Amino acid sequence: MKPNFTWTRRRFLGASAIAAAGITAQPLTGAQSDTAPGAGSAADDADSRGHQRLPLEKLQAWESLQYGMFIHFGMSTFVGQELPSGNDPLSAYAPESLDVDQWVSVARDAGMRYAVLTAKHVAGHCLWPSRFTDYTVANSPVTTDVVEAFVRACEKRGVLPGLYYCSWDNHNRFGSRTPSDGGQPYTTSLYQTFQTNQITELLTQYGPIAEVWIDIPSVLGRGYRTYLYQHIAALQPDTIIMMNSGISEQREYNVEANWPADIIAIERRLPDPGGFNKWRTIEGKRYYMPGEVCDPIGREWFWVEGDLPRPDEDLAAQFNACRQRGVNLLLDVPPDRSGRIPDYSVAALERLRRAAGL
Repeated sequence: MKPNFTWTRRRFLGASAIAAAGITAQPLTGAQSDTAPGAGSAADDADSRGHQRLPLEKLQAWESLQYGMFIHFGMSTFVGQELPSGNDPLSAYAPESLDVDQWVSVARDAGMRYAVLTAKHVAGHCLWPSRFTDYTVANSPVTTDVVEAFVRACEKRGVLPGLYYCSWDNHNRFGSRTPSDGGQPYTTSLYQTFQTNQITELLTQYGPIAEVWIDIPSVLGRGYRTYLYQHIAALQPDTIIMMNSGISEQREYNVEANWPADIIAIERRLPDPGGFNKWRTIEGKRYYMPGEVCDPIGREWFWVEGDLPRPDEDLAAQFNACRQRGVNLLLDVPPDRSGRIPDYSVAALERLRRAAGL
């Protein structure tokens, strides 16, 4: 029986964030706010660099990037829905003037140091010619391998490439229940094999990827999520792995829904004014986990006609707050149906660059 409300991605992530409080309150099953380790006992001193996979220097180098571009583009751009049914025809994906180089040039000129592209979102349509589904650009009116074009454009312009992959897939289901169906969502082992295969394609065919962004990780279950984290790390040992922890200031960290991960997402929110707590205690061990604020330049993640950038003062305030509170800002700037970032977004980014002194 379907519930009497419609799931949205924001509602789903918000509910997950609310559930986090109950999970993290339990001993050794959640993350507690903590100060930097290393002051006190010899045990603390030995533990001062944390138990995270990546060394402090690597994570701090990622933090030094400070500002990146999120790029939401795909089937949702063309069907006008953030969360499509997954049944839209391949013919719907038809950018008239696809210009991936323009996206990355805009990012570079705005002072952004890295960019993250939605390789596959909720629609299940893949921006690369995956061998594991026919629902890809290879069978669409415009067959450009957007992932390939994106990574090459980043290499040319000195922007570090990242890839986003959504575990909520309304097309490639393999018996899974997605948040669109209502009830408790889950993924089957068949779907998980599919996701592993696709992640392997993305991380073995295009060269180094600086950040891997896994959205809706809670549907994967902790066992497979742990395997996937380890698999990603084996394929790209230097990459930063994000398991999106959702819409919250992240005072608490939902281990059961999001762990393991290298960094913490702060979606559509800012951390507390006192600064983001990067040291977390998870199941008795301390980890250094930087934060990344992600938010659209307007209201919507994908391009929607009439969705203009937020006022300049709001964007500047968000940018400055991220700097002051010690988190990166991944600002989503979606291309339109032509396949280019609109001029009004380019102009807003230029004004923000000048205001920020970049």
